[in-house]
Amino acid sequence: MTPGPGAAAPVAGRLRALAAGYRPPRFEHVPDPDAAIFLCAVDHRTGYRGEHAIDGRGPFAGSSLMWEAGLAAARRRPGLLSAASLHDVDGAGVAEMFAVGGETVADPERRASLWRDLAAGLDARYEASAAALLAAADGSLGGADGLIARLSSFAAYADPLAKKSFLFAKIAARRGWFEVVDPESWEVCADNVLMRLALRSGLVAPGELATVRAATRAAFKAIADEAGISPPILDDLLWERGRDDPDLLGGAAGDLREPPREDDSTWY
Repeated sequence: MTPGPGAAAPVAGRLRALAAGYRPPRFEHVPDPDAAIFLCAVDHRTGYRGEHAIDGRGPFAGSSLMWEAGLAAARRRPGLLSAASLHDVDGAGVAEMFAVGGETVADPERRASLWRDLAAGLDARYEASAAALLAAADGSLGGADGLIARLSSFAAYADPLAKKSFLFAKIAARRGWFEVVDPESWEVCADNVLMRLALRSGLVAPGELATVRAATRAAFKAIADEAGISPPILDDLLWERGRDDPDLLGGAAGDLREPPREDDSTWY
């Protein structure tokens, strides 16, 4: 599904205005590809209820809190976020790593399982190294040998819309670990924030979760082309500004919410 001209033109104009002077995150707090690939792998429905400071900074909430807690744990134990360290991790280890303020992430056993699968795959195929995985992709995002396809072999990254895969690719590209040779392969990450924006602005029609997610990604890909904004930068802009402003792109379609989340999904 591509957006109709009635919705696309005002949304593209609004995005051009929002993008003026916008500075996307550089992810400078992420120290290396291993930390990035393991934290991206478990970045879903964190379950934190409150906001908490980490090492005197913050407070952080949700996904940001999970990343800060995980990176703080890795600073205390160098090498923690690596295939060698997480090959046999269990739920108790995950819960301990992300514990802050009397709470921790939801479903640590499931997250431990995803980490064990990722660690085993990196060990078997990429010298236990996310940097080796990036090198094997040789700058390609798309294609059978590209980064997105290679990541999809891991359970945590098997989402058909590749939300986590594009997040990892975006971090790797911004940090200078991966030079993308096929930028036309970039896609937005159609999460609940972007779906809500697309629905309320009239870019996509209400429907089942899978349909709305696919339509949202296609719509924003077309809008990115029209507005002259690269999909990864558009993705950051929409998520940062849209999570607290559901009418960021307009509310022509009314008070439409994103579809219900899938209870057992590790991708959304």
